Amino acid sequence: MTLRPEVEDMLEAGPFPSEDASVEEIAETQRLLERIKGPISDEEAQALTTVFGEDNCFGLSWTLLHLIETAPGAQTAEYTNNPDNMWIQLLNARVESIRNQFGD
Repeated sequence: MTLRPEVEDMLEAGPFPSEDASVEEIAETQRLLERIKGPISDEEAQALTTVFGEDNCFGLSWTLLHLIETAPGAQTAEYTNNPDNMWIQLLNARVESIRNQFGD
């Protein structure tokens, strides 16, 4: 499966800027993110995990996390890109919580 153009655009922009970035950088990240409509594919979800930054990015990281969770396999996925990133850890913890609650 190929990635939709709006997902490709988000990936090309690179990781989310920090909250110390300029208003313009944050606004552009928000614009790119808002173009991606869920549900997304499992492939898109895995690809989008690469754009998490190091902080909340004024709530945009939460928006991205929730978008990733619209993928059909999100409840059983393993997110292995950038495992030291707190957002990837949170995604994996949420999957683990579902597994613990409902079993494998």
